[in-house]
Amino acid sequence: MVNGTQNKDAGEATVFTGRVRSRARGTLATCGVAHFVHDGFSDSLYVLLPLWAEAFGFNHAQVGLLKTLYSSAMAAFQLPAGVLAERWGQRGLLVAGTILAGCVVMLFGLAGGFAGLLVLVLLSGLSSGVQHPLSSSLVASAYQSGPRRAALGTYNFTGDLGKVAFPLAVAGVAGFAGWREASFAIGGFGVLAGAGIFFALHRFDAGARPSVATDESVDRHPSGWRIRDRRGFSLLASISIQDSVVRTGFLTFLPFLLIGKGAEVGTVGFALALVFAGGATGKLLCGHLAERVGIIRTVVLTEIMTGLGILCLLVLPLTAALVLLPLVGLALNGTSSVLYGTVPEFVDSQRQSRAFGLFYTLAIGASAVSPLLSGVLSDAAGLTVTLCVLTAIALAVVPLAFLLAGSIAAARTAAQLQD
Repeated sequence: MVNGTQNKDAGEATVFTGRVRSRARGTLATCGVAHFVHDGFSDSLYVLLPLWAEAFGFNHAQVGLLKTLYSSAMAAFQLPAGVLAERWGQRGLLVAGTILAGCVVMLFGLAGGFAGLLVLVLLSGLSSGVQHPLSSSLVASAYQSGPRRAALGTYNFTGDLGKVAFPLAVAGVAGFAGWREASFAIGGFGVLAGAGIFFALHRFDAGARPSVATDESVDRHPSGWRIRDRRGFSLLASISIQDSVVRTGFLTFLPFLLIGKGAEVGTVGFALALVFAGGATGKLLCGHLAERVGIIRTVVLTEIMTGLGILCLLVLPLTAALVLLPLVGLALNGTSSVLYGTVPEFVDSQRQSRAFGLFYTLAIGASAVSPLLSGVLSDAAGLTVTLCVLTAIALAVVPLAFLLAGSIAAARTAAQLQD
């Protein structure tokens, strides 16, 4: 698959020039901003959750429920967003979701307790549900005749930059002004970003509402999903599900692990920034690593590193744990970069929005379940047992990765024959 994609990119490089290249880069940059903002909102919760727990007296199960509700709402709107975009266009939905998400995050600062936060977290997840399928589809379409895998890898990298910047900003502002003021600040930034995204996408003529003729021709196609290799897509999604369960469960309770080692709020924010900085590096590094050593070897390596890293964090003192966190983050997020970049290889280009929507629904749906179950298990058996279970789930990806090898080989052969 990888080699086939490389050949295709090289063969089509002559048409990816001039105005087409400029518009593609502009679309990528704009979608990168959207990813930066929405992933920043999402991962700011990892800083806000322990602050809310302290302010309102939440237990681990309540903390897990809040994160689960957010991820569930986000997962629930992935597929509808992808389908609606086929009729209404990606631009309007993406802008509306970004502005609404910013408004809701600002309202976090007015929350008075668990019930209010439940409602706001639900709305926040729904509004952010538009970003992944629509932005991924916009980037994939913009680079249809160019280096698509590299473009999607760059798009994924921008999300990790948001994961670094927003938690740091929340921790910094909360440290001297309070978490309510931090919510107002990042929410307002999101509203302004949403307005900028609208004007940018309009300038690059990206994500507009499809013409009636195009829309009808798509709707009347006999195959609604047009997934070319269902077995390969299913295995890819299964690995993504397990990877998401481990990542979200670990990140939700990492602050509590660090607090147990003596970390303060500022240190927790710094620690999360270290994890996400490592994750951003992993998104770029693992994409290139997959090109050199193969998708399967890269996935196996990152999952084994993730499992061993979590086990080491359990026994290391705070300072040593902080040193290890960037490497854990690299492995934790590296797998997803390889998986997301592979989705277009299994799906027809006319159904990319809904295919990405389905893929993200499954992954984020798994992320939704993980914090709640992890919280319940942590309350019942302790945080150490919970993290050991997450380690086992990470290592269970290895046999699935070897099963995926056959589908990857078949897809590579099909791509080479098409070229």
